Amino acid sequence: MRINSGRIEYGAFSCVMLAVFSALLLCVRTVCGDLSYTVEEEKKDRYVIGNVAKDLGFAPQILSTRKARIDTEESSKRYVDVDLRGGDLVVAKTIDREKLCGSRLNCILNYELVLENPLELHRISLKIEDVNDNAPKFLNDRISFEIRESAIKGQRFRLDEAHDSDIGQNGVSGYSLEKNDHFILSVQGNTERGKYAELVLDKELDREQQKEIDLILTAVDGGNPQRSGTATIHITVLDANDNVPVFSQPVYKVSLAENAPLGAEVVTVSATDADEGANGAVSYEFSRIADDAAQLFTIDKVTGQIKVSGDIDYEEEKYYEIKVQAKDGSGLASTANVIIDVTDVNDNAPKIILKSLTNPIPENAVVGTEVAIINVQDKDSADNRQIRCSIQQNTPFQLKPSIKNYFSVVTTSPLDREKEVDYNITITATDGGSPPLSSFKTIHIFISDVNDNPPVFEELLYSAYIAENNKPGTSICSVTARDPDWRQNGTVLYSLVSSEVNGVPVSSFLSINADTGVIHAVRSFDYEQFRNFKVQVVARDNGSPPLSSNATVSVFITDENDNSPQILYPAPEGKSLMTEMVPKAALSGSLVSKVIAVDADSGQNAWLSYHIVKSTDPGLFSISLHSGEIRAQRDISESDSMKQNLVISVKDNGQPPLSTSCSVYLLISDNLAEVPELKDMTYEESSSKLTSYLIIALVSVSTFFLTFIILILAVRFCRRRKPRLLFDGAVAIPSAYLPPNYADVEGAGTLRSSYNYDAYLTTGSHTSDFKFIRSYNDNTLPAGGTLKLTQNDPFGPSEIILNDNGDRDEVSRALFIHTYS
Repeated sequence: MRINSGRIEYGAFSCVMLAVFSALLLCVRTVCGDLSYTVEEEKKDRYVIGNVAKDLGFAPQILSTRKARIDTEESSKRYVDVDLRGGDLVVAKTIDREKLCGSRLNCILNYELVLENPLELHRISLKIEDVNDNAPKFLNDRISFEIRESAIKGQRFRLDEAHDSDIGQNGVSGYSLEKNDHFILSVQGNTERGKYAELVLDKELDREQQKEIDLILTAVDGGNPQRSGTATIHITVLDANDNVPVFSQPVYKVSLAENAPLGAEVVTVSATDADEGANGAVSYEFSRIADDAAQLFTIDKVTGQIKVSGDIDYEEEKYYEIKVQAKDGSGLASTANVIIDVTDVNDNAPKIILKSLTNPIPENAVVGTEVAIINVQDKDSADNRQIRCSIQQNTPFQLKPSIKNYFSVVTTSPLDREKEVDYNITITATDGGSPPLSSFKTIHIFISDVNDNPPVFEELLYSAYIAENNKPGTSICSVTARDPDWRQNGTVLYSLVSSEVNGVPVSSFLSINADTGVIHAVRSFDYEQFRNFKVQVVARDNGSPPLSSNATVSVFITDENDNSPQILYPAPEGKSLMTEMVPKAALSGSLVSKVIAVDADSGQNAWLSYHIVKSTDPGLFSISLHSGEIRAQRDISESDSMKQNLVISVKDNGQPPLSTSCSVYLLISDNLAEVPELKDMTYEESSSKLTSYLIIALVSVSTFFLTFIILILAVRFCRRRKPRLLFDGAVAIPSAYLPPNYADVEGAGTLRSSYNYDAYLTTGSHTSDFKFIRSYNDNTLPAGGTLKLTQNDPFGPSEIILNDNGDRDEVSRALFIHTYS
């Protein structure tokens, strides 16, 4: 093995200079470095030719990292390979120089060492040295001559040439003739052009002594060990033949298109002989032809026409040189050269070879990312070898020319897997022949997913409605967010944002299924406590890092008819005794009293209607369906009972409706003196409770009574007026029917100011009464409040006191002081 060290040094120096120049030109990729090696033919597989890594100055592991490989334009004829472990250039397939190069003196194979990341190309020139593996051989094993006995001494007879597939010194170097009495051998020519032998007559023939002579001709080569081949020379002694055939031209040069059909004429050689008869009859044959050419061409022995007998391929061999011999009937011969130039035909379509492919590509790859490297080859020549490559226009990829016939497939725009999951890239290569030939190659590229899309809710604001008194675990609504990413990047998980509703964590009210987005109620809701609230829902994917988005869910609690109406006036039974006084002169339609009720529900569930369920005199009073006003249906007569008891039912409009009832006590009288003991009007079933209340009230009244006596005495002393007596029962009569000597004092009742009532208290006396102060306010005074009212009265301010003993809407005793003239 011999390595052209001078070329390596020159190539390395060129590589350095070229690298510097490339750096100045923004590091443009180019071919760097030439390597030359010499190897003998017929070496076995894995024979080490040289160390590429060492010659290029690389560590052996660099070749593996950069995916080093040997490429050739004719990839099917790659006889060498590179060992990535040690960096050696080794024989991959046994090399036969004669098969590769025929009779050419220089047999050189050109390869390319391709390195990736970055892409580099190093040319490798491999010279194949010939070994003496072929022996010389003659085209014909028997060479026949007919020589007249009149032939003079020194006459020459050209012999068939021996052919040796080897070249140079391994080719035919000489001939030898076995020892005889009549002939000697003369060798002509040289090693490069070929040697041939001539039979020289050294002693005249005598046909009478010997009619036939057989001689052994031996051809030897110059190899080591030396090889040889033999042929038999058969000489028939005849009468004289003094003219040799003469060709019309010494060299025949023709052009032959490749792929010429079998039997096509190549050329016709022609030779003439001045002799007559058999001595002038000329026959043609190949005197020297290569083994591969012998399979492609034949010659007609009579006409000298050379025809095609095999497949002519320009890519296999570009020209052939054949020697043709013309021989007359006596054996005299001459030769001519036939040179056949094979012309190229565009019969090879370009070949697209995928050298490297990155698959899949992440969708966030930057524009200009190299996806694949392809190599385009065409075995034709000249314009037939000029290749144009293109890529379809509807993909975000383009072909970028690289080194020599290499192209890079790079991205031209951002990729989005959510729009396109994969691409079928079709690459077209077209040569410059006429007609042009094209080839196609499709590369299937997948786009890998990157978590670049957050989940998106179908709605940014969701509204959910749930009826109060729901069961815990009831499904309220469902939120949905979609993520177009793939697999875990597109898996959406739901959660609630930590917050508070009225100071309580939202997790105490709601929960959400992390997988489905279904929101459930954790507890039962009460419309009367709160009616709506908002919560933030987070949708988060499972990517890395995870992406999320929010949506707002407004929860509205709908009312259920779960609260019965509450009667504010009159007070519920058992809390106080409320009696309304109706004047005897009340006319039909007169307002007697009013029932005031409220409902904690809302909407139609709070729409109240009033009905008289039971009354002492069914035809005497009626109640307004919606306002609760009690009016006389007819004029009051003397025959009507003084004590009237009405049972009022207050019903809401819910489904099913709820109701509450109360009793309204009415006294038909113009004077309190006519009123019997009020306590007789209470229900017997509540007498025990009322007795307790009366005892407590009596003690309280007694305490206040002493105070009032003192105040009354003071008033009597100052104004000399007769005071009114105290009165402990609560009775309400319209102010329009008060006796004329009663003064109107501002008070607080349970009805609106548009319906004013005056209340009186009694201690059991029928001659003394006190009047409640009339209210002109639209709002009901809340229980437990204290109202102070100052009047222009010489006896000082009057005071209204309302106390709450713990029961809702219960109003205890109210004491009022008033004087009249």
